[in-house]
Amino acid sequence: MKVAKLLFGLAILGIGQHVLPAHADELVRFESATVKPSPFQERKAKEQGDSLPQRQATPLLGYLSRPQGDGPFPAVVVMHGCGGIRQSTKTDWPQRLVSWGYVVLVVDSFVTRNIKDTCRSYLPDRVFDAYGALDFLSTYSFVDARRTALMGFSAGGIATLEATKAEGNEQFMERKFKAAVAYYPVCAPHAGDATVPTLILNGELDDWSPAEKCRQRVAHLSGKGPPIELDIYPNAYHDLDSPEFTVAKKAFGHQERYNAAAAEQSFSRVEAFLRNYLSN
Repeated sequence: MKVAKLLFGLAILGIGQHVLPAHADELVRFESATVKPSPFQERKAKEQGDSLPQRQATPLLGYLSRPQGDGPFPAVVVMHGCGGIRQSTKTDWPQRLVSWGYVVLVVDSFVTRNIKDTCRSYLPDRVFDAYGALDFLSTYSFVDARRTALMGFSAGGIATLEATKAEGNEQFMERKFKAAVAYYPVCAPHAGDATVPTLILNGELDDWSPAEKCRQRVAHLSGKGPPIELDIYPNAYHDLDSPEFTVAKKAFGHQERYNAAAAEQSFSRVEAFLRNYLSN
């Protein structure tokens, strides 16, 4: 009886690994990652009598979905676009990824920051949100954190590419993603190599995230890093995978339009890509 009470108490307190089952769209709470000063930075600061600024973790919310069974399963961290989490991001993609055998954590980067959107700006802290999500997933016994991909849409795609670029913040993180998928990001043509195999998916007619910039990014790779694969879909615009835009809309002067054919092609492409890089 005492042992049972102790185990119950540990479960309530959240001590040790998470072992309780996570239901589809379970609301979870975690924190963004922080970057610790390197031993060199600490030594130099001490020599100069300076104090190093400490980055504070940001409380975050997310939605966790998982396949049935004990796992451990590979996982995908999902980053939403500049307008926040929409239905296709919160429901359609998790259902799709879970059916493929992945645990899914959709990160909400806005609600705890009281942000409505970042469509006129960029929030660089989202890179740390992604790694905080990876750290959080590693606490679950049904997740194989060594087989986790980062996946983002639009501004979330930008964060995905930033989080996995060579000589970026990834080098300061204890845990690393194994692959990355970016839907219609704004590519930085001279960002250089990636640290993990990466798949970028763009619409040829996208006037918000021009495919040409992603072509330039790929053209400037050194050839020594992991592959960056670029798929460009003819006659497709921004949000090509989002049924919310079956009727085309304009946002901030840019056209958003669902393309059923391109969407289905992209789903098959993503499934094969993840299977290739997360299967073992």
